[in-house]
Amino acid sequence: MTKRFIKRFSGHYSLLVLCVILFLTFLDNTIVSVVLANVQSSLAAGVQDLQWIVDAYMLAFAVFMLSGGTLGDLLGRKKVMLSGVGLFVLGSAVAILAHSVDLLIAGRIIMGLGAAASEPGTLSMIRHIYPDSHARSRALGIWAAVSGIALAFGPIIGGIIVGFSDWRGVFYFNVVFGMLAFIAGWFFLPESADREGRKLDLIGLSLGGLSISASAVAVILGENYGYANPLIGILFGLAALAMLAFVLFERKRQDPVLPVALFKKVQFSIANSVAFSANFGIFAVFFFVALYLQFIAGFSGYAVALSFISMTAAIVIAALVTGRIYSEERTVSFVALGSILSGAGILILRQVIHSNVTVAALSWTLALTGLGFGILLVVMTSSVLNTVTPARSGMAASTVNTFRELGGVFGVAILGSVVNGQLTTGMVTKLQAMHLPTNFQSFVIYAITHGGHTPAGAHVSIAELASHASLVNQVTKVAYTAFAHGLTISLYIAAGLLLVVAIAALAIHINSNRQLKPNTGTGNNP
Repeated sequence: MTKRFIKRFSGHYSLLVLCVILFLTFLDNTIVSVVLANVQSSLAAGVQDLQWIVDAYMLAFAVFMLSGGTLGDLLGRKKVMLSGVGLFVLGSAVAILAHSVDLLIAGRIIMGLGAAASEPGTLSMIRHIYPDSHARSRALGIWAAVSGIALAFGPIIGGIIVGFSDWRGVFYFNVVFGMLAFIAGWFFLPESADREGRKLDLIGLSLGGLSISASAVAVILGENYGYANPLIGILFGLAALAMLAFVLFERKRQDPVLPVALFKKVQFSIANSVAFSANFGIFAVFFFVALYLQFIAGFSGYAVALSFISMTAAIVIAALVTGRIYSEERTVSFVALGSILSGAGILILRQVIHSNVTVAALSWTLALTGLGFGILLVVMTSSVLNTVTPARSGMAASTVNTFRELGGVFGVAILGSVVNGQLTTGMVTKLQAMHLPTNFQSFVIYAITHGGHTPAGAHVSIAELASHASLVNQVTKVAYTAFAHGLTISLYIAAGLLLVVAIAALAIHINSNRQLKPNTGTGNNP
């Protein structure tokens, strides 16, 4: 009796530790979104720098996540997970000490590597901690809810921290809770491994990582160099060739890093498409709307956090309700409903947001968007796990989480390029129309895109600015207009992608039903 009691509660403690690790790794996708304005003013970071601060973590996370699961199987899940937590804490410490953008980005990369090593084990360990299928199902439901809630709570926790501290406070938060998770994991997590028949797919990892990295770098750098630049063309070509080689190689592997054959299953493909488009949309809101609220609307960290509370609450409520009523037969209906709600919410959000927007006006539109995302977060996880056997649940979850990260990576990269393009090329046209000298145009664009900092060696006194107050006001208005135009395009792209997913899911469902009709045996089919 005593042994059963200890074993039962040891399992609950283990699940709690796994959820803390999962929460931390997913939280850091979005927690930095509300401290970027503070980073920009502190480190003189440009818009591209801000993109890399966000994307560096997600890119490392996405590229190495699938191999993190395999390493856990080979070397021991507890060992690899705690090593990942240690790397995550180390990267956070590097970020705390960073006095340049490059060092901060390096810290974020280290954190992403740690997250990639630790996150896959959170799911595969559940299979060993809960051998009973009913208990395991409940634990998987908690896992899915925590992974979604973490994304939603990022801006709120980040906003609260930066409200009484600065951007380094976010990384202190990671260090403290990361160390607590490491200590708790050391005592409560069991060790397990399944080495038989498993090999680390280094070639698949390299090809997949090369394709993702080359395409992300090409998108971000393309705005500065121009997409017609030979270097950008080479990067896109390299990405395409690497992806082709990846697919061909993975099809022949007995133990691939990503079983591409699974994408022949419609439900598996839909789940991963939803994962990508949902995170693409989430980062359109968390990254760009948060920047707009801080730069243009003048919101403090607290105000941004308050604005996102309704969206967070809606995500949690929608996820809980959907988890109770979801069934495999209703997958397409939930995909369509979630995509339409989130897409419509983003479109309405763009009509509501302006330089004098209030928290109250934002709340209901963000809540509508959150309802859609909450539905999609449950559907993507539950749906993908239903397509594989329990033995492959870790791989399936790692796959869908990889697509979630890629959605964030390309959301920030593509939409960031749009916004940055409006702040540079768009502003040039308007500044030329104001007949400003070319050298002054460059000075203004640098100052606008670097949080008010001036180029090295250039100094402008407050008296000089005061003497040109009218011109400063005109330039500021031009910058606000350019940013707003970039935000509009970005939100339209994100909403459009979500609505396309809804239409595609419904079309696939209708086509599948038509193919099944002749086999019903009624004799009345057309």
